[in-house]
Amino acid sequence: MPSDNVSRRTFIKASAAAGTAASVWTTTSAKAARANQRLRIGVIGAGNRGFNTLTKTLVGLRALGRNIDVVSVADVYSVHRDRFTDFVHEKTGVTPTAHVDFRELVHDPNVDAVAIATPDHWHATQTIETLEAGKPVYCEKPMTHTIDEGRRVVAAWKSSGQALQVGVQSTSLPVWDMAREMIESGKLGKIVQFQTESARNSKFGMSRHNVITKEMTPKTVDFRRFLGVDEGLAPEMPFDRATFGQWRCLWPFGYGMYSDLFVHRVTGMLKATGLRMPGRVVGGGGIFLEYDDREVADVASIIADFHEGVQGLVSSTMVSEERKLDHLIRGHHGLLRFDQNCSGNSGKGTFEFVPERRQVTLDADAKQKTFEAKTDRNIVMMHMGNWLDAIEAGDPALVNNDPELAAAAVMLVNLAVRSYREGKVFHVDASGNVGDGDSSWADNWERMSRKRAKPRHVPGWNAGDTGSVLYPPEYQKLAGPWIDGKPPEA
Repeated sequence: MPSDNVSRRTFIKASAAAGTAASVWTTTSAKAARANQRLRIGVIGAGNRGFNTLTKTLVGLRALGRNIDVVSVADVYSVHRDRFTDFVHEKTGVTPTAHVDFRELVHDPNVDAVAIATPDHWHATQTIETLEAGKPVYCEKPMTHTIDEGRRVVAAWKSSGQALQVGVQSTSLPVWDMAREMIESGKLGKIVQFQTESARNSKFGMSRHNVITKEMTPKTVDFRRFLGVDEGLAPEMPFDRATFGQWRCLWPFGYGMYSDLFVHRVTGMLKATGLRMPGRVVGGGGIFLEYDDREVADVASIIADFHEGVQGLVSSTMVSEERKLDHLIRGHHGLLRFDQNCSGNSGKGTFEFVPERRQVTLDADAKQKTFEAKTDRNIVMMHMGNWLDAIEAGDPALVNNDPELAAAAVMLVNLAVRSYREGKVFHVDASGNVGDGDSSWADNWERMSRKRAKPRHVPGWNAGDTGSVLYPPEYQKLAGPWIDGKPPEA
């Protein structure tokens, strides 16, 4: 990992030597960054997450020696803007500029990089505009609100050459890479399923813990800009403090537990297995308790089947949590079980390998074993630090949650939401085209079985037939059609 005190001038020399990486710093703002040798960061969205997590983490990284300043904020709520500028000035001595329109921040030549923590429906618009302005982005999860937005963000990212980190902080915990190496090497045998959850409960109801205050009024909140009416992001609607402060309960702005919580769990599982686009998705659930004018479900499940022959299960409830599902990746020869910390902010986590019985594996030496991974700081700080490392190295591929992984997670939860709301099963072909379900999914697997095909594997699999072979009993030779009156064993 690069030193926290690598200077901007040293970085520019390294980037120039790297060839294509040099193009990252050709904008006007980049020239300003070279002049003062500091990365100047603006924050779009200074509410609970944007202020209490992202802003305070950036200020903390600066105090630890990262060569950054927090110099600007954009937020539709004046109270958030004032709180942000007062805090940053008090902690760093820098007086940030403040904007209502995020575009003023994005195109400010004194801002070199942007962190985004706005409601979900704004993420794609703000991320794309920042990338097109030639600036790196840290965007809270989910990366986008729709599948098409995800594709457009990935395209903009690839064209820009900028580092884009998506805020599933647990992806900076080493457990997922450790698990991936074990899976690729065949330790678990053929992978067949993962399962995960994100159950929570409260007396308030999901997202009602987000405080709304009397200070939220049409005078202090640019509500039309919050909605994104002019951009076509949401319809015009009357001002309502709950709509503004508890937007996760309403479909135009978020998907409730699907986008707020499931994305965390799904992203880790996709990173560990190497899976990306699903092949078939169905979602279920409903509002079974929280009848408080919300739209999003309080109980939800996803079944996602992948072309590689793996199934993903996600099931949670926002109204019961005391006995949660295990976080597992199942293979023919064993499974990985992840503890709850692996998706938390503690910066540490353990997982264990549990082998199948030796009558299945034919391996008497396979033993249960626990693995532990730790980081030297809390995981949010590590994740944002990883983004800064990628910027300093001029290498967008260094981020721990890249846009292609983030877009895959969005596709999975988005299709599950549509399945729940529209009553459909969705299929996704190898090119990413989405269509309504039919018999073709089951037909494919049955056809492979009749042909005695070999199992498909996750990307990166390098273990040949390890854990993928069955040993039929001797009597199975008696099965099969009789040809010309002769039994199959003849």
